[in-house]
Amino acid sequence: MYHMTDIYDRIDGYREPVIELQRNLTAKVALGPLNGGTGEHEKMDLISHLLRDLEPDMIQEIRAPDDRAQDGYRPNLVAKWQGAEQGSAVWVLAHADIVPPGNLSLWQSDPYRIKVDGDRIIGRGVEDNQHGFVSAYLALKAIKDSGASLKRSVGLIVVADEETGSRYGLCHILKHHGDLFRPEDLIIVPDAGNEDGTMIEIAEKSMLWLKFTVKGRQCHASTPQKGKNSLVGAAQLILALAALKEKFASSNPLFSPPVSTFEPTKFLANVSNINTIPGKEVFFADCRILPEHDLNEIIETAGNIVSKVAAETGLEIEMETDHRHDAPSPTMADAPVVAALQTAVRTVTGREAKPMGIGGGTVAAFFREKGLPAAVWSTCPDTAHQPNEYCLISQVITDTKVFATIYQGDLSG
Repeated sequence: MYHMTDIYDRIDGYREPVIELQRNLTAKVALGPLNGGTGEHEKMDLISHLLRDLEPDMIQEIRAPDDRAQDGYRPNLVAKWQGAEQGSAVWVLAHADIVPPGNLSLWQSDPYRIKVDGDRIIGRGVEDNQHGFVSAYLALKAIKDSGASLKRSVGLIVVADEETGSRYGLCHILKHHGDLFRPEDLIIVPDAGNEDGTMIEIAEKSMLWLKFTVKGRQCHASTPQKGKNSLVGAAQLILALAALKEKFASSNPLFSPPVSTFEPTKFLANVSNINTIPGKEVFFADCRILPEHDLNEIIETAGNIVSKVAAETGLEIEMETDHRHDAPSPTMADAPVVAALQTAVRTVTGREAKPMGIGGGTVAAFFREKGLPAAVWSTCPDTAHQPNEYCLISQVITDTKVFATIYQGDLSG
């Protein structure tokens, strides 16, 4: 007769397996075509071998056609282990793709060769999202290595294309293989969290990216009267767009921050020399909107601001919607997946985890759109996309115990 403490003791000895898995995964660079790569093939091949080592009852590669990628497709993996008990299955989804390392001068080491510094593992992808895969995988391994029978049915999903929209990842799976999942299943996405594992994300803000093109007339900087300075117009427009914050100023305590945000971000290059007044500017705004607001009203209001600034400046200004994702209905705060996570976190750490909303987007939104309650959870330092991205071995170990607890249905704590 096994006890969960036996499995926990085994997991406590997994420091070296955590490091080895992170080393091997990080070395398999998985950049999508939009991020300068050819796809996730090499990394998925490694993950496929890892999953097969645990002898799943079902494993399937789901290929999403993509002419830009190696061999014309993006790979996704689904594996499932049958549990002894009937009822809801546990699904854990991680993504294989990463973002580029950015400016290499900001890294203290090679982004694709991990550096171990005490409790830290440093490297691109170690948190986003290898942490999630490693902890979910090792939880299964610990149960199998202990000789215990798996109680709940468990599925692991590793998807492509999470970093650039999920069209070739989860969206493709849900469109063509949506019957894998049931509303009563416990769906967990370990792709966001906080440092003590007490945040269970159940809701997201709507996402709206707006593109603004300001057209003036280029001229020599010494004769500004002969031109129309598009840079000045863009600056004026950016300041005017602050009115969005005032009009849509409601607050929702479920989210952090609790308000909608409207932030100018990317600015495209204009002229290459200092002594020319530019005639065209292109910039973007990233808007994260509380779900109670209608995005159509946001777009209409921004359009009115654009028209007003254009009239005041005499510049031609165009606004386009670069990306839009309306927030789906949230997972209920008392959903079974939330309760399972709360109890498992309490059992393993003694802490109380709370359901919350976030401003960032995760693939959990696509589950929710299909009426599948999903929760996003992990214990992490939130270094995703940063130089010297790192995860903590101790947090991976903790998350492994939480997943093992849920897999075994040991939720009496």
